[in-house]
Amino acid sequence: MNAIIIDDDAMARAIILQMTVLFPKIKVIEEFSNAINAIKYLNQNQVDVVFLDIHMPDFTGFDFIQTIKNPPQIILVTSDKNFAIEAFEYNCIVDYLVKPISEERFEKTINKLKYANNQIINDLKITDKKSLSELSDEFYINIDRRLIKIKYDAVNFIEAKGDYILIKTDKENYKVHSTLKKIEDKLPKNLFLKVHRSFIINFRKIVDIEDNSVLISKDVIPVSRSNRSELMNQLNLL
Repeated sequence: MNAIIIDDDAMARAIILQMTVLFPKIKVIEEFSNAINAIKYLNQNQVDVVFLDIHMPDFTGFDFIQTIKNPPQIILVTSDKNFAIEAFEYNCIVDYLVKPISEERFEKTINKLKYANNQIINDLKITDKKSLSELSDEFYINIDRRLIKIKYDAVNFIEAKGDYILIKTDKENYKVHSTLKKIEDKLPKNLFLKVHRSFIINFRKIVDIEDNSVLISKDVIPVSRSNRSELMNQLNLL
C-alpha cells in the first residue's frame, strides 16, 4: 500500500517512516510538512493511506479530510487525545495514534488497516461485481450427505412441495429440503424467473406459452397473472 505522511514536525515524520520500514507492504512515497502541498499532490496522484497530524499551522488535519473529495484511508497521528470522538465520525479514519507511539501500538494500527482493506475488497465483490451465482454456471445441492453438482442450464424448473423443493432437469429430478424463496435468492436472475408461488422456471427452456401456462419439455407450468408481465418482459419477442 502506498502511503504519505503529513506532519509539520520533521522528527514525527521520521519516526513514522522508521516504523513503516518494519512492514514491507506499507511504502511511504512522499512526506509533507503541510496539508496544502499534500492536497496538491493528491489531486494528481493516488495513495492508499495517509498518516496525518491533526494540529498543523493554518490547516488542520480535519480541514484536510473535509477538503479531499474522496479521501484515502486516514491514520491520525497526534499528541492530543481530545479529538478521538470527533475523529471517528469520519468513515475514512482507520485509527487514532497518540504520540509517543510504541512499536506494539503501531502494529495494531497496521492490523486495523489490513482489516479495513479486506472489508473494502469484500464490498467491491458485492456491489461492483456480479453475484457469485451469475459468475458461476453451476451450483451444489446436499442429498443424503452428498454434494451433487448441477449445471444451471440443465434445470428446467423448480417446484415447491411443502418443506421440500423439486429440481427437475432433463435427465433427473432432485428432491431437496429447502424453500422456494431460499433457492430463488441464489439463482441467476438472467436465467430463472418465479412465475407462480410454487414454480421457478428456466425461461430459456420454454417451448410454448398459452394463456396462463408455459410448456417446458413435457411439463405444463402455471403462470400467475401477477407474474405474466415479468415473464413477457424477459422473452425475446419479435
